[in-house]
Amino acid sequence: MRRAEKVIITTAVTGSVNVPSQSPYLPLTVDEVATAAIEAVAAGSAIVHLHARHPDGRPAFEPELFEEIVEKVTAGTDDVVVNITTGGSSAMTMDERLAGALRIRPEIASLNMGSMNFVYAGIADRVTEWKHDWEKQYVLNTYAHPFVNSFDQIEHILRALGEHGTRFEYECYDIGHLYSLAYFVDRGLAPTPLLIQGVFGILGGIGADHENLEHMVRIADKLFGDDYRFSAFAAGRDQMQFGTHSAWLGGHVRVGLEDSLWLGKGRLATTNAEQVTKIREVIEDLGKEIATPADARAMLALRGASSDRSTPA
Repeated sequence: MRRAEKVIITTAVTGSVNVPSQSPYLPLTVDEVATAAIEAVAAGSAIVHLHARHPDGRPAFEPELFEEIVEKVTAGTDDVVVNITTGGSSAMTMDERLAGALRIRPEIASLNMGSMNFVYAGIADRVTEWKHDWEKQYVLNTYAHPFVNSFDQIEHILRALGEHGTRFEYECYDIGHLYSLAYFVDRGLAPTPLLIQGVFGILGGIGADHENLEHMVRIADKLFGDDYRFSAFAAGRDQMQFGTHSAWLGGHVRVGLEDSLWLGKGRLATTNAEQVTKIREVIEDLGKEIATPADARAMLALRGASSDRSTPA
């Protein structure tokens, strides 16, 4: 792993896993998502990772919603790096999952590196009152339906977005996903430097054990040498611990209400910016500097913000 001169903070603003009944602070509307992203950048985030939702919280794929969010975010920040999901929701088709990214043509997009059981049905055990009719069945369905990311789908995303200069946040939920990524690197479809996002604590993926984080880095070092940057997060209560560990190892961090609704034990985060501020203080206490968007672009070899990224593909 190429150790970080400065630590990149990515903020995953809203996601598609957590539901409104879990927290009143989850941003849902276009304005709420955009405002949350702008606040996160002001707090120190170099990259904002964006999903879209409908006003009732249902995950959305419509490219017009992504376009509205990105226009507001870029207008409200100096030079943020925009990262658009291609994961969307496991309930979406591949065309739906790609719709926003194909419209925006972002500098960077997320890419899930394998099919898996991606289970968050346990949310139903903790919610006592549902705000919307769709929520309970949505989370329960993850117990029965896997999240499909086949090799042909991964290759399609790499080609469809790569031709526009988009690079990727490779989301690796297990060690095998690193070997899958190595396959696409060897085929010339995944140019280096890579941004590998280690994801821990999702039921069906690698557990949120710190030994697993160090093991993932060791295997990535074996496969990619210095041709990658590493970032990590754990879902839920372990978010800050894993961000701290990743930064201590010389990597980068991801926070945000997509991955955890909490700021501390028993304390809901009221904004994404609160989480950014907390992890920034930790990083600076470790004696490290926070990366600016320009720093992130240089480290990840991003193409830079372009005026035509909202032009339909």
